[in-house]
Amino acid sequence: MRPRKSRLVRSSPSARFYKPRGVPLCELQIVALKDEEWEAIRLADYEHLDQEAAAQQMGISRPTFSRVLASARAAVAKALAEGAALQIGGGDFHRCCNPTIKS
Repeated sequence: MRPRKSRLVRSSPSARFYKPRGVPLCELQIVALKDEEWEAIRLADYEHLDQEAAAQQMGISRPTFSRVLASARAAVAKALAEGAALQIGGGDFHRCCNPTIKS
């Protein structure tokens, strides 16, 4: 098995926790969203990059990006559908401060 390649994450979310309004946190299930999953959603769904360009920004292959994005979307969907809290953090990544796309 090949060693896992660390993903490049170029930005941080403005908040690390989201929860349904009016429900105490102690009553909620918490769904985890890794930093690299958040970055994949940001690049694909917010920045509207195609998967090849987004994968290049994260320093991973397009198939790996596709898997990270699918996992991210599943976590967000679970939190929304079940009324759970969403906690962003952790994962296998390193922070990169250069926001430009590598050619």
